[in-house]
Amino acid sequence: MDVLQLDVSGRPQAWITAKEAAVLYASDGVAWTLGDTCLVLRGGMQRRTGLQSRIEVHPIIAVRGSVPSRAWRQTPALSNTKLFARDRCVCAYCGRQSLPDELTREHIHPTSRGGLDSWMNCITACRPCNGHKAARTPEEARMTLLYLPYVPSLHEDMILRGRRILTDQMEFLLASVPRSSRLHA
Repeated sequence: MDVLQLDVSGRPQAWITAKEAAVLYASDGVAWTLGDTCLVLRGGMQRRTGLQSRIEVHPIIAVRGSVPSRAWRQTPALSNTKLFARDRCVCAYCGRQSLPDELTREHIHPTSRGGLDSWMNCITACRPCNGHKAARTPEEARMTLLYLPYVPSLHEDMILRGRRILTDQMEFLLASVPRSSRLHA
């Protein structure tokens, strides 16, 4: 189980392990939490009280301290896993939904002709459609895009990272995702 780490203003920072979260709890680095306790970590017996130490881990924790504002201006890293999740494993040309190993990263403007490997130039395509388009533009191949690419927001990127996301975490992240996003079911 991973914990969603936020800064004190509520912006997602990272997915961390429960053990990493426990270190933040133990060092008084947690400013506030959201969601019901999802894991209880037990430690040793306290000599003075005779009680066993325990840390209740919540699915979402905000950590004390500041993060440089420039960190939030960066475009999320592009990967096939996140691209296919953004596009819901649907080919942008034929509309067929496929398994990830049957899909390819398709460059709308081919890289061999100066196209960039970027969120705005990449879509998901099945292997037959990608092969048919080849090193041409969609117009040259007479293929129509069924949807347009977009750059995921920070909250969308946290969802696209392919983690097993708990309900509390998903509700928190989706609350800041535009309704027009393909991530809304």
